[in-house]
Amino acid sequence: MNVMLASIMGGWEWVIVILAVLLLFGAKKIPELARGLGTGIKEFKKATREVTDEIHNAAEEKPAAPAKSVTDSQSQSGQTVPPSNNPPKV
Repeated sequence: MNVMLASIMGGWEWVIVILAVLLLFGAKKIPELARGLGTGIKEFKKATREVTDEIHNAAEEKPAAPAKSVTDSQSQSGQTVPPSNNPPKV
């Protein structure tokens, strides 16, 4: 794609584009735009790195043993929980 773009725009076309950008935005605004673009790219790369690290960490962790449910533990121990006569408070 870069080869195709380079063949479309020669040296003088790039000079005209740069001059048009300078006229539209001004010399003071261009560094601010570039700084904002750089900050956005840096945040995007950081978020991408965090997501990939999280995926790798999740894949490396061993799955935990399945927890016993309350009904399973009650049936095994023979204990029952009596129902409460008090209605829940709202």
